[in-house]
Amino acid sequence: MTLTGSGSAYDPPADPAPRRSTAPVPARVHQYGPPRRLDRRVALVTGASSGIGAATARRFAMDGWQLLLSGRDRHRLQQTASGTSAVVLPADLAAPDGPRLLAQSALHTTGRIDVLVAGAGMGWAGPFAAMPHTDIDRVLTLDLNATLHLVREVLPSMIAAGRGRVVLLGSVAGCVGLREEAVYSAAKAGLAAFAEALRQELRGTGVGVTFVVPGAVDTPFHTRRGRPYDGTRTGLLSPGCVAGTIWEAVRQNRDEAYVPTWLTVPGRARGLAPGLYRRLLNRFG
Repeated sequence: MTLTGSGSAYDPPADPAPRRSTAPVPARVHQYGPPRRLDRRVALVTGASSGIGAATARRFAMDGWQLLLSGRDRHRLQQTASGTSAVVLPADLAAPDGPRLLAQSALHTTGRIDVLVAGAGMGWAGPFAAMPHTDIDRVLTLDLNATLHLVREVLPSMIAAGRGRVVLLGSVAGCVGLREEAVYSAAKAGLAAFAEALRQELRGTGVGVTFVVPGAVDTPFHTRRGRPYDGTRTGLLSPGCVAGTIWEAVRQNRDEAYVPTWLTVPGRARGLAPGLYRRLLNRFG
């Protein structure tokens, strides 16, 4: 059983014992490319060191957005930022003050955040009964708790400005509940409920919430969990495909986006025919 990252990679500490974070405090920032123009729209992307987060950052950069890129790995963030005016903000969102420090640093750097793409995440594959308690805490801390705290830190500035969008990255696991990914599934299901509740709260404020649900994505997730992807290789989505969907969802102010679109079917089947749904799930996983 191994810790794994889905979509946008998160590099877990080597020592499983609780420890004080040694990740860089996001105070010193590094800019790449031409001087940034603060009149441009600003996107803060977490999990931007690889996978969906990196691809999303590049897609937004293509349209001239000012980017704030966050992750634990400074070197890989620099690679993502190469050729753009992005500002690199290394941070450990799993640390107790990680979300607050990142939000403060981001707002200090550009004065505003128009879009937050919360792409940082990790997973764990294996039987739940064998899952160490420390790993339960890590998955829930990064995939759910840290995301909620970061949104809480960024949201007041968006509400004050009367505009903005929060993009939350879910997973098909949160829709159907995948065997041997129980905690990861729970965290993503929690994000789905949070997105819906927050969307209702923000009605009339000018701030929107987009929940993106991708299927299996061709990222380091499948290698790091210690076993190959169970489906065919052609069934894996590219990070660029998911990034394109995120971009279009933001551009069109969409509440939800599924990649591919047929992923809406399992959720509907579960609601309409739960018995049949569970029989199919037990057979096909």
